[in-house]
Amino acid sequence: MKHFKSLIFVVVFSLGLAVTQAQTTVVKKTYPRKGTVVTTIHRPNVVVHKKTNYYFSDGVWYTARGKQYVVANAPIGVRVRRLPRTRTIVKRNGVKYYKYRGVWYTRTGRYYTVVNV
Repeated sequence: MKHFKSLIFVVVFSLGLAVTQAQTTVVKKTYPRKGTVVTTIHRPNVVVHKKTNYYFSDGVWYTARGKQYVVANAPIGVRVRRLPRTRTIVKRNGVKYYKYRGVWYTRTGRYYTVVNV
């Protein structure tokens, strides 16, 4: 009986240690660089700006090239309804800006407008 309790303790301790180590693994999301060509975009928002269709998905801007998409610079002056939650809020000269992946936005009403800072 004494050995059985020791065996149970070792098994439970080992499982607890394995679970703890599994939780320390961090998955970092990577984003494509400008000019990268991709074949699919996850739920893009289509934004028309100066007669060009831009596709905005997860904070990344794309333009269409045939059946593929190319990662593009954010067009200055374009407006979007939402930004990713991980955006950063920055105040400069009393103005509140939102920054995400190197693109700066200001809030105008219900929209976020891409600006050059």
